[in-house]
Amino acid sequence: TLLFCSTTDKILNVVLNVRQQQKGIAMDPAIVSALSAILGSLVGGSATIATAWITQRYQGRRELVSAEIRQRELLYSEFIAESSKLAVDALDHNLEESAKLFQVYALLNRIRLRSSDKVVDAASQALERIVEQYYRSNLSPEEIRAVALSHANDPLKAFSEACRSELIALRITGVTDCLYNHRRTKHV
Repeated sequence: TLLFCSTTDKILNVVLNVRQQQKGIAMDPAIVSALSAILGSLVGGSATIATAWITQRYQGRRELVSAEIRQRELLYSEFIAESSKLAVDALDHNLEESAKLFQVYALLNRIRLRSSDKVVDAASQALERIVEQYYRSNLSPEEIRAVALSHANDPLKAFSEACRSELIALRITGVTDCLYNHRRTKHV
């Protein structure tokens, strides 16, 4: 602030000297000092207010992004838990009651509300694979063991990877609007 005040004093002195030369009137040095102090206070106060405003704005945005990430993580983990139960059940059971699928379809539709097309597509494909397994012949315990150990037929792998990619992108960029804008432009 000392450098700023001295610079302000110099500017005011130059302006006042020019005016004095034009009018032939002498300016009191006390007025010059008072004006430079007031001008310096105004500029310093304005800088403080601007800094506080910018900080508050970005802090609020970070909080919104963090809340969005937490909500998506919870939604994705619910979908994974429910789909995993159904995937294991589908290996040795047929679909006797369609009500078994109610919860997972409700989660899929909640995912459609919040997530990118890549995540929605992966969730839809995972659910399709699970439903298809219900209509295939049941596996023996040995076949179930082989499927479980191979990890090759995991219907939720692509969904988990899509979710992880989306959450990492949200953490890095902190931008949720790009996902919503992408979905709007694609469907318009």
